[in-house]
Amino acid sequence: MILVTGATGHIGNVLVRELLIRGEYVRVFLLPQEDCTSIEGLDVEKVEGNVLEISSLLSAMQGVDLVYHLAGMITIMPGSDELVWKVNVEGTRNVLEAARQSGVKRVVYTSSIHAFQRVPDGILIDENIPFIDADTSISTASAINEYDRSKAHATLLAREAARNGQDVVIACPTGVIGPHDYRLSELGNLFLDWIRNKIAWLVEGAYDFVDVRDVANGLILAAEHGRSGEAYILSGHRLKVGDIPRLMGEVMGFKRICIKFPLPVARFFAKFGPIYYRLFHSKPRLTPYSIETLAGNSTISSAKAQQELGFKPRALIETIKDTIDWLQANRRLFMKART
Repeated sequence: MILVTGATGHIGNVLVRELLIRGEYVRVFLLPQEDCTSIEGLDVEKVEGNVLEISSLLSAMQGVDLVYHLAGMITIMPGSDELVWKVNVEGTRNVLEAARQSGVKRVVYTSSIHAFQRVPDGILIDENIPFIDADTSISTASAINEYDRSKAHATLLAREAARNGQDVVIACPTGVIGPHDYRLSELGNLFLDWIRNKIAWLVEGAYDFVDVRDVANGLILAAEHGRSGEAYILSGHRLKVGDIPRLMGEVMGFKRICIKFPLPVARFFAKFGPIYYRLFHSKPRLTPYSIETLAGNSTISSAKAQQELGFKPRALIETIKDTIDWLQANRRLFMKART
């Protein structure tokens, strides 16, 4: 039996779908009263609990051989965030301990590319780059925030568990895009906005984007072929942000007008972003962290995952087409969610 935490998230629900296609019996670990729209109608066993409560994890892991741990919190806001740290770090610690006590054969932990230390342009980002040190302050660089630190610390916990004899494999995806984005990721929101409007507002910069279906497949490959204690980067293709609306135009058959904000202008306005979002309780998009992410080094290699796991990312044009098709088919769902 397989247990998936974070099963209603973007990667999580796609992973569950892939596992079901393979004929696996899947148990999903959900918060009480969690929105299960993304896995509605799927043949899974649902159990409720909280990664911060180890007793509920122990109950959920009875009879489980393999755990995919994806539950976590993301933030692009500056400063400390106690809940993000608790869920990402203490939650992972609890999952690992519950798996050890329950005799789970293997844990696949979904970390992040942001768990690695920031390196300047010209240096290839691969698994040889160290993870962010636990003592790194979020005030030392605007490109590091509580999410980065918490995922790095949780990753180090996973490696420590492996050194102590537990079978744990780590996967580090880059920027995930693709269909079944029920909660609308940052890029999903931009795609939806650009579908509705022919004018595309964007910030200069680039990033590595990977199809969510390839990430889900990469997690399965990590479970099947990964070496305990090893981390595997699941990256796709580096793409300039300005090229996204152009590729969307190719898919949809018409050109979009692009208005680009130069990085210095974006950095200036991003300083006020966190104040605006906290004042109006809205979901943040433009913050110093998000700008520095697009401005930083995004030359990332998945060579290790390709060689050891058989990971193979698909062409981004296919991802963009499938994302647009899925968003258009589910437009009513998001119109209702935004009202």
